Amino acid sequence: MKSTDLSRRRFLRTTGLGAGAVLGFPAIVRGQNLNDRIRVAAVGVGGKGTSDINNVAKCGCDIVGLCDVDLNTLNGMAEKYPDAKTHRDFREMLTKMESEIDAVIVSAPDHIHGVAAIPAMQMGKHVYVQKPLTQTVWESRVMRELAREKQLATQMGNQGSAAEGLRRSVEVIQTGVLGKPLELHVWTNRPIWPQGLDRPQGSDPVPDHLDWDLWLGPAAERPFKKDVYHAFKWRGWNDFGTGALGDMACHTVNMPFRALKLGYPDMIECEMASKIYSETYPLTSRVRFDFPAREDLPPLKFWWYDGNPDDPFQPVMPYPELLKDIIVLRGKVPPSGALIVFENGMLYSEDDYGRAFWVKTNDDKEFVRGPAHPMTRDVPEVIPRSPGHEQEWVDMMKGGDPAYSNFEVAAYLNEVILLGCIAQRVGEGQPIAWDGPNMKAKDNAAASALVKREYRDGWAPQV
Repeated sequence: MKSTDLSRRRFLRTTGLGAGAVLGFPAIVRGQNLNDRIRVAAVGVGGKGTSDINNVAKCGCDIVGLCDVDLNTLNGMAEKYPDAKTHRDFREMLTKMESEIDAVIVSAPDHIHGVAAIPAMQMGKHVYVQKPLTQTVWESRVMRELAREKQLATQMGNQGSAAEGLRRSVEVIQTGVLGKPLELHVWTNRPIWPQGLDRPQGSDPVPDHLDWDLWLGPAAERPFKKDVYHAFKWRGWNDFGTGALGDMACHTVNMPFRALKLGYPDMIECEMASKIYSETYPLTSRVRFDFPAREDLPPLKFWWYDGNPDDPFQPVMPYPELLKDIIVLRGKVPPSGALIVFENGMLYSEDDYGRAFWVKTNDDKEFVRGPAHPMTRDVPEVIPRSPGHEQEWVDMMKGGDPAYSNFEVAAYLNEVILLGCIAQRVGEGQPIAWDGPNMKAKDNAAASALVKREYRDGWAPQV
């Protein structure tokens, strides 16, 4: 067998891309004509739901069900897909349309992801779920296990997974041409939504077009306040979102998580935060993850930095000496990115999605665009290139290879990211020793309590 064939097999094992060979993913119905059109229902049809639905329809799927708690949003999408049945409550849609649905898209706010996707998966429906995959570690683990048990086609909506630059970065790093990885630094300019605040007093009338009780879903009851939660301002609230870390790290940490084989950290700590609020994530923070040695790689520290540079406070960023070469390359600190420090140099992955990367060895004077660097030219191409992020999921439903961000990988990544959210909520200067397989802190009861949320009556997944 050729060495390139062996390296490809080894790579597929370490990234989860080859999981289909182990799990035997079936077509959507055994013996079904693989040219039959897949019937898809959607939970949450505004925002990212709009593009998710349209993109899946372009892949040849039939949109048969639409669900949204906001009638204005729902009716607007129904005009484009007049043959789809409409619902306000996804529980009702899944129950009534179980025999009419092959797959489900979940693009509602974060707190709805798990409670909508888990029952759909229990019914044997394939699922595409926006990032972050879930709001809690427990939900993420349940969905990963359900995908295995039911042999479902799954994909998380971190679209950079399909990018040539991201896949090439992983190939370059995993050949070891830059030596052993030592540190990882990832930053973002989020939040760009309200965060770092207390709950406002009082209440406002609920608009006729919004079902506020359904919007709350599994979260505890609270009064409706205009322009505070719905439509886009929910991300910073503990009950509904996952803050800047949960929202953006599924993009920016995606490449290094794969390339560095990070697995579970054994320690997480919120080192700095602007202020810890009881109901929202901080305006800016620095979170450290300590990863143990794995396979042939040494222990590694990963620092996450968030904060909006347009706000009057000074966001936390990597120290200037670390970023000086990136500033030379770009003229300023880019709004987001990932920098990996190796024994023999550095790799900088640009923007939220990792679509381009640069390499600087210890002998280089400046960063060189990754594909043009002499060190990377002979690195073999071992990861299949994407036909399109949503198309991968559709192909998987038809018996093809697992999508690159299937839950075997995506749920694992999501779990690790949510540990940072737990550290932010526990507060500054409280390192958490973590038992990954058992989803609990070894020394911090407050952290363990945040693994699973308190569900309002009628909303807890029946697992």
